[in-house]
Amino acid sequence: MKKLVVDSSVMLKWVNQDNELYVENANQILSDVKDGKVILLAPELAKYELGNAILKKGIDVNQAYQNLETISSLPVEFITETINLAYLTYQMAYEVRLTGDKKFTYYDASFVALAKQEEAVLVTDNPKHQSKINGVKVVPLEEYK
Repeated sequence: MKKLVVDSSVMLKWVNQDNELYVENANQILSDVKDGKVILLAPELAKYELGNAILKKGIDVNQAYQNLETISSLPVEFITETINLAYLTYQMAYEVRLTGDKKFTYYDASFVALAKQEEAVLVTDNPKHQSKINGVKVVPLEEYK
């Protein structure tokens, strides 16, 4: 079965679709999971990023609780960072920063490193930074079919 690492930009579309592009593509990923075509992975960090994104959108508390419940019920296996994954993440982030991209973060690299470790494809709505890593296939959400 094909493994996909989905980042927070994709998962956000599953909990709050207001003013979001490529919602159909994100929903296709969930459909593919339901059909047994793919399994989804994400670093544990994604939960915190999603909570922060919901907060930044100014969503009221009751709706935020519903969104947080949805996150916890997503068919995503959230992976805890091991020391080896931490080393790989740091190495990737460091190498991209050496190219002059000071906006590339450890957080960004955590999704790419997980994809590399798991020999998975990374699907993101923000491919600008993640696609700078060699050896990891990155698919922009708008191209996911």
